[in-house]
Amino acid sequence: MSLTRRSLLAASAAAPLAAPARLRAQGATPIRIGEINSYTAIPAFTLPYRRGMELAVEQINAQGGVLGRHIELLVRDDAGKPDDAIRLATELLGEQKVDVLAGGFLSNVGLALSDFALKNKTMFIAGEPLTDALVWEKGHRYGFRLRPSTYMQAAMLVEEAAKLPATRWATVAPNYEYGTSTVKWFKQLLQARRPDVRFVADQLPPLGKIDAGATVAAIEAAKPQAIFNVTFGPDLTNFVRQGNTRGLFDNRDVVSVLTGEPEYLDPLGDETPQGWIVTGYPVTGVTDPTNLAFIAAYKAKWGEMPKMGSVVGHALITSIVAGIAKSGSVEQEKMADGFPGASFATPFGRALWRTQDHQSTLGTYVGRTALKDGHGTMVEWRYEDGASALPPDDVVKALRPA
Repeated sequence: MSLTRRSLLAASAAAPLAAPARLRAQGATPIRIGEINSYTAIPAFTLPYRRGMELAVEQINAQGGVLGRHIELLVRDDAGKPDDAIRLATELLGEQKVDVLAGGFLSNVGLALSDFALKNKTMFIAGEPLTDALVWEKGHRYGFRLRPSTYMQAAMLVEEAAKLPATRWATVAPNYEYGTSTVKWFKQLLQARRPDVRFVADQLPPLGKIDAGATVAAIEAAKPQAIFNVTFGPDLTNFVRQGNTRGLFDNRDVVSVLTGEPEYLDPLGDETPQGWIVTGYPVTGVTDPTNLAFIAAYKAKWGEMPKMGSVVGHALITSIVAGIAKSGSVEQEKMADGFPGASFATPFGRALWRTQDHQSTLGTYVGRTALKDGHGTMVEWRYEDGASALPPDDVVKALRPA
């Protein structure tokens, strides 16, 4: 991004106002965010995610931080294990005296961290875990979640799935909270729209250990007209490869969660199946100024295009800073009161923390997969605002403890 004479003059004019805030921030104790994630277990997502966080921290600190204090990020690796996450949370809260706990990737790890936060009456901002239980059945005063949930992702895809002629469906999902929850909501929401739909096969391979050949054979044997896929990462790659080889996707519609995210689409390369209905991030096709500015800043710092993890990491930090600014404090009870209703900037536009369930309104993109120059991409996409994919307040109230 080039500097123009106008931008330099504008920066100079703003300097006298910004300088006192910077001086206060430099002389004050930093606000510490303790972030725990599955860095060694899910590197394809968590490395871009960490880079997104670090970019946001750098940008916010360059503007003077928040409440006259800089942000300091302390990162820990839970290796995808709930017990490790709790041990690290104990260390961050007790020894490092962090002001906010954040992070999580796998839903079971996120739930464990959320329970720890409740017991210790400390703020936990979940970035990636998608299970609805985080903000509904097991929601609480100190827990917040950023990404569109399993319900929201399923609801976005059902809009398109309900238009398909298929009445016989099969599902495949990893056998843990995220997978089973996503399948549950997709079934409920699709059958509410299409009572003629039947689910004729459900495959639940263990996470990271899919026997893709056996899974494909079992689905093929059920003769579905359409497939709902929830696998991701190496499991998705193996499933697609075996499905392509055995013709599973020939003349069948496929609806798939997360597959349009660059983290999971890029590794498919020229094996990318075409025409799948997916949620994701068409990073090379977006044209809105907010997205383009984020992409430019990310490329300037890291020398590569951002991924969905980059967006989540960046938005996680800006959402926490907005909550702290609205609270006017990092005292736990004041933040628990102040975060609900806080509005924050994200690469996808503004979002807010809902007061009714502490779910953010950050959305995602829905489109179809396509092959271009030997690489997978998203086409025919649209952005779905998170607020439009959530159930009515009376449903949320019935699900969330008082």
